[in-house]
Amino acid sequence: VILVTGGTGSFGRRFIETVLSRSAPRKMIVYSRDELKQSEMQLDLAERFGPEKMNAMRFFLGDVRDRERLSLAFRGVDIVIHA
Repeated sequence: VILVTGGTGSFGRRFIETVLSRSAPRKMIVYSRDELKQSEMQLDLAERFGPEKMNAMRFFLGDVRDRERLSLAFRGVDIVIHA
């Protein structure tokens, strides 16, 4: 399970696209504070990677400065990428 903070930014987005194209993670969580960017990213990834890979995707709204929300997002996560 991979959590990418700042997942809708340029590095996070590229990292997620690379992982999805090269492997099949059990779960990948995109953590960011921009709901619009998350929505746009979700649509774009769904077109490019299809339902099988999208079943592993989770989009989580939050800010890294919100300790409680971040702790919730960290549950069950094996790897954290801060993008």
